[in-house]
Amino acid sequence: MSAPQPEGVPGRLWRGIERIVVGLLGLAALLAGTVQVLGRYFWPAHAISWAEEAIVYLLVWAVMIVASELARSDGHVRPDLVLRLLPPAGQRAAEICNCLLAIAFCAGLVWYGGQIVETAWLLDERSSTDLQFPMWLYYLALPAGGGLMALRYLVRLARYVFAFDPARMTVGAHSPPRID
Repeated sequence: MSAPQPEGVPGRLWRGIERIVVGLLGLAALLAGTVQVLGRYFWPAHAISWAEEAIVYLLVWAVMIVASELARSDGHVRPDLVLRLLPPAGQRAAEICNCLLAIAFCAGLVWYGGQIVETAWLLDERSSTDLQFPMWLYYLALPAGGGLMALRYLVRLARYVFAFDPARMTVGAHSPPRID
C-alpha cells in the first residue's frame, strides 16, 4: 500500500467530523437496540416499540455519510484489474472519467433525493409506527450523502487534473491508488 498523501487541515477535519458523526449514529443505534432487547426480556411492560425503526434510520444515515469516506479512499467498486493494465496516463484518464461519472451520479442523488425530501415535507409524511417520525428527515440522508460524495469526487477530480503524480496516484503492482 502506498503512503497516504498529505491531507491538510480541512481534509483531516472533514474526515474527523464524519467519523465522529458516524460513530455517534452507530452508538445511538446500538443503545436503542440494547434498550429494546433488555426491555423485552426484563421489563416487557416498558419495552419500546420503535427501536427497529430508529435503528434503520440511524444506520441509513451512517451508511450515506460513510460513502463519502469510501469515495476518498477508493473504497467504492472499481475495476482495479483493468486499471493495472493501463499506463499512468491511461489510469489518469480512466480516473478522470470515473470522477466525472460519479459526480453526475451524485448530482442525481442530490437532485432526486431533494425532490423526495420536499414531497415528504409538503405532505408531512410520518412513519406509521408509534414513533411518528417525520420521513423527510430520513429521506434527507440521500441528498446529504450524495452531496458529501460529490464533494469528495470533486477533490479527486481536481487532484487528477491539476496535481497528478504518477508515483502516488497510479495503481501499481503492490500499491493501490490513494488520494487523501
